[in-house]
Amino acid sequence: MVVGAGPAGSSAAVHLARAGVDVLLLEKSGFPREKVCGDGLTPRSVYQLVRMGIDIDAPGWVRNKGMRWVCGGHQAELDWPRLGALPDFGLTRSRHDFDDLLATHARATGARLRTQVKVTGTLTDRAGHVTGVTASRGPGQEPVTYRAPLVVAADGASARTALGLGLVRDTKRPVAVAARRYYRSEARTHDPYLELWADLRCPRTGLDLPGYGWVFPMGDGRVNVGLGTLPQQRRRRPVDLREALEHWLPRLPAEWGLNEENADSGLRSAPLPMGLNRRPQYRRGVLLVGDSAGMVSPWSGEGIAQAMEAAGVAAEIIALALARPAGPRREHALRQYPVEIQRLWGRYYRLGNLAGDLLFSRYGFRPVLHPRVMASPHLLNALARLLTHVSDEPAQDTIDAILHGLLRLVPSPRR
Repeated sequence: MVVGAGPAGSSAAVHLARAGVDVLLLEKSGFPREKVCGDGLTPRSVYQLVRMGIDIDAPGWVRNKGMRWVCGGHQAELDWPRLGALPDFGLTRSRHDFDDLLATHARATGARLRTQVKVTGTLTDRAGHVTGVTASRGPGQEPVTYRAPLVVAADGASARTALGLGLVRDTKRPVAVAARRYYRSEARTHDPYLELWADLRCPRTGLDLPGYGWVFPMGDGRVNVGLGTLPQQRRRRPVDLREALEHWLPRLPAEWGLNEENADSGLRSAPLPMGLNRRPQYRRGVLLVGDSAGMVSPWSGEGIAQAMEAAGVAAEIIALALARPAGPRREHALRQYPVEIQRLWGRYYRLGNLAGDLLFSRYGFRPVLHPRVMASPHLLNALARLLTHVSDEPAQDTIDAILHGLLRLVPSPRR
């Protein structure tokens, strides 16, 4: 059973159904639906979509060549690298369409999708092992019970399933916040680059924004404009994102048309639980995937690629575990899920958490994108690969070798 049909849950359902597992996918909302997101997908995300058999050449997908970084009056365009392990392009698509497409694909693959079902609690046996969930199907409807040998909790930042098991968030790890708004802009809707601004300031304090702004082309006459920020280190003051956005937009070229007259949505915000801030990722029959486990990257705020990648890992381990009889042997297999997540991201996230604490939450990205860095293609490309985790394994070039060497110096974090 999978709770939540966002990118994490639907991807898990796809992989499980393909492995021959009977999958029930529960979603509290209907489709299509709105979600707060930048709508930009890096090559890591594209790889996961291709792996699941999603037709990325179908209408609705918009390809991009790379990123355009803007800082201190300088700008640099960085193409996605040509690596053997990943595509050399990214994509954009609104979450309104994206989540619907993934859920539909999961159902077509063999998962049983149930929408408008809100999970309210877990069922346990005498040993405390989760055997299913209780759920509500709306006002006036009788509560319903669903039983399953294993549960994938992919219910987003609220993490209700995890909280019900006593899996609380590590309060030492910050929760970032993102806000986005759509604007009609024919001038930028077909831009081949994802544009990111790193020299924004908090209007009230004059301090550097502990994050960045973005303008992502949607290809349908619109752009996605938003901000993502960490809490400010000094007393963890929250950032007024609406005020920061209003302070930033006048700096953008007037011909882009990013003004109130061309707004195509309201400003919406959402939390970004990051840095693997909920541990362990498996307990008593429940595997945490995506935002429920705090899997958003502490380097970039990206979460979709990580959600889909972890979903594939969880599905593989579940399929192997279900091939064993219930009991200690199955539990031994399931406990490998946190081990594998740490192997994939542990050092990278630990270093990112440190960078966030010491640098990004205090001074934003401006010090990183110093004019000398912006003028150096080699430094920029190395930094881009570090921030987006786009690299080959094993290393295929000098930049990959340096990044892998750097991560090997980071102590392995505890699970």
